[in-house]
Amino acid sequence: MFNRCRSFLSYAHPRYWLLWFGLGVLFLLVQLPYPALVVFGGWLGRQSMHFLKRRVAIARRNLMLCFPDISSQQLENKLIDNFSSLGIALLETGMAWFWPDWRIKKWIDIVGITHLQEAESKQRGVIVVGVHFMTLELHFRILGHCKPMTVMYRPHNNNVLELVQKWGRSRSGNVLVDRKKLISMVHTLKQGGSVWFAPDQDYGVKGSVFVPFLGVERAATSNGTFIIAKLTRSELVTAVVIRKDGRKGYQLIISPILEEYPYEDSLLAAHYLNSMIEHEIMRAPEQYLWLHRRFKTRPQGEPSLYI
Repeated sequence: MFNRCRSFLSYAHPRYWLLWFGLGVLFLLVQLPYPALVVFGGWLGRQSMHFLKRRVAIARRNLMLCFPDISSQQLENKLIDNFSSLGIALLETGMAWFWPDWRIKKWIDIVGITHLQEAESKQRGVIVVGVHFMTLELHFRILGHCKPMTVMYRPHNNNVLELVQKWGRSRSGNVLVDRKKLISMVHTLKQGGSVWFAPDQDYGVKGSVFVPFLGVERAATSNGTFIIAKLTRSELVTAVVIRKDGRKGYQLIISPILEEYPYEDSLLAAHYLNSMIEHEIMRAPEQYLWLHRRFKTRPQGEPSLYI
């Protein structure tokens, strides 16, 4: 009891006061009507370009690498749209964490839930392949309303943000597990459960292969999905949440079972999964998280793509 009380009091430490204040402001902001949140968030994101110079440079470089054939004006338009999406995503985080269920459900359409149900009916476990869209926090809340599942995630370094993030992401019944605890993931799948996992970021050279991704011929791609899928023989589907045009809410899209996934060849599996992720990104490329260095890991001897 004493340890629990001490743990609670640690969140009230003065070093967290400004963060708690910011979370309070976010809570109040998301009480606004949804269309107003989209307009304000878009403006906020565009203004952020003036002081997030490093992220602007990374996003611009990613867009240049992945869309080499577009004009410089088209590239700048995509960049501005991406930062507009970033600002909206900040408010969507508050929506995901603080909105009541009825308000979440009011703004979502669901496409393909029968695909997930079909995959689950085979009782071999289901790997739900996620993609790092800006709508990620809402993604967890919306997906949990359809089917609560185990979500592999990276715990936050800040204790307060970890507390609030974990609470928010589990509000609709999801169980959060540190992405490093692969044994838990395997156990859940072998019990016939569903596990959400997003393999579309650069996790370093260890455990990765180099295969094409959008406009980059050799992109470091995690082998984790292949290893888990081969070990458990689980079914795979993709799931994304896309923000609809015209301030009309969101669409959760679940793909048919990835019947052609190659369970015996890691290189083919990475290539195949990247092509599926590319397809999902092209639904709304301006909503994808271009702000991280997706191509920071290079084959030995190759220079950085971000110099």
